Amino acid sequence: MTKPRLSELFDHRQFILFWLARLAAMLAQQMLMVAVAWQMYDLTGSAWDLGLVGLFQFVPALLLTLPAGHLVDRWRRGRIFGTCLLIQGAIALLLVLATQGSFVSRELILGLSVLLGACRAFQMPTQQALVPMLVPPRLLERAVTLSSSGMQAAIICGPALGGLLYTQGAASVYGTSAGLLLAACGLMLAVHDAQQATREKTTLSSVLAGVTFVWQNKLLLGATSLDLFAVLLGGATALLPIYARDILHTGPQGLGLLRAAPAAGALLMSLLLLRWPIQRKVGRWLIGSVAVFGLATVVFGLSEHFGLSLLALAITGAVDNISVVMRMTLVQLETPNEIRGRVSAVNSIFIGASNQLGEFESGATAALFGPVGSVLTGGLGTLLVAAAWVRIFPALAKRDRMLA
Repeated sequence: MTKPRLSELFDHRQFILFWLARLAAMLAQQMLMVAVAWQMYDLTGSAWDLGLVGLFQFVPALLLTLPAGHLVDRWRRGRIFGTCLLIQGAIALLLVLATQGSFVSRELILGLSVLLGACRAFQMPTQQALVPMLVPPRLLERAVTLSSSGMQAAIICGPALGGLLYTQGAASVYGTSAGLLLAACGLMLAVHDAQQATREKTTLSSVLAGVTFVWQNKLLLGATSLDLFAVLLGGATALLPIYARDILHTGPQGLGLLRAAPAAGALLMSLLLLRWPIQRKVGRWLIGSVAVFGLATVVFGLSEHFGLSLLALAITGAVDNISVVMRMTLVQLETPNEIRGRVSAVNSIFIGASNQLGEFESGATAALFGPVGSVLTGGLGTLLVAAAWVRIFPALAKRDRMLA
C-alpha cells in the first residue's frame, strides 16, 4: 500500500471547504466564549455566575447529544452543521444588539448559553461523522490530523484575538464572531455530502444504537474509554491558577502561558503527524501516548520550575493529540456510515464528560490531598489505566494498522 501524501487531501474540494468552515467556526466560538465570560463578570462580578455560563452550556449538550446523533444519521449532515453555524451566528448578532442597546443582562446571557449548548450537541457528532464522507478511507487519518491542527490553532489564537478585540468593546467581539460564523455557514452551502435522508423509525433502541455498537465492539470501547479515564484522571487544567500563584509564583501572564502550553504541544504534534503519519502498531501508539500523558502529568505535579512545567504541559498536549487522532480515525473506520452520527454522539459524550468531570475530580482531590497530591494521584492513575487496558482490551493493544 502506497503511503498517502498530504497534497492528496487538497484534491478533495468538499473536505477543504468543510475544514475552512470548521476553522472559522472554532475561531468564532473561542472568541465568543471569552467575550461572554468577560461580559458576565463585568455585569455581575460573580464567580458563581461565571460557573453557571459553563453549566448552562454543558447540561443541554449532555442531554441532547444522543438524540442529536440519531438525527445526524437520518438527515443531511452538511445541512445540520450549517444550521448550527447559522443559529450561533444569530446568537452573536443578538449579543451585538443587546450590548449596543444596553439591554444585555445576566438572564439573557444564561438563556443564550443554553442555546449554544444545544447547538454544540448537534454540531459535535455531525462534524465527526462528516469527515469520512468527504475523503476516502486511506486519507482519513490525514484528514483527522489536519482538522486537529486547525482546531488547535484556533484554540490558541481565538481567545487571544477575542481578548484583543474586547478592548474595543464586547460588541466588536460579537460582531467579528457573527461574521466568521455566517461565513462558515456560507462555506457549508457549497459542501455536498452523499448522506441521504432515511425513514428509519425512531425508537429507544434506534436512539441508543450508538451506545450498543460501542459496547459490543471492544476495540472502540477500549479506545473511547481509555481517553475518558485519561482525561478524567490526568487533567490538571482546573488547578492551573493554584499552580501559577502558589507553586510556580507567577502572575496572570504565566497562567496564560500554562493554559496555552497543551494546545501549543498539540498543534506541533499535529504538524508532525501530517508529515509523518503513524502507519504501524497504532494500538501501541494509542496506549503508549496515554501512558506518556500520565508520566508528563506526574512531572508537572512535582515541578517547581516554570520552564519545566510548561514543557510537561506541552508534552501532555502533544501525546493527547496522538491519542485523539488515533481514536477518532479508528472510530470512523470501524463504524458503518448509517450509524456514524450515533457513535460520534457517544464519543462526544465521553469527551464532554471527561473534561467536565475531570475538572471536578481535580478540585475534589485537591481539597483532600492538596494540589500536588491531586495531580500526582491523577497522573499515576492514568499510568495504571494504560497498563490495565493492555490486558483488558488485547484487540486494541495488538491493532497494527488503521485499516484492518
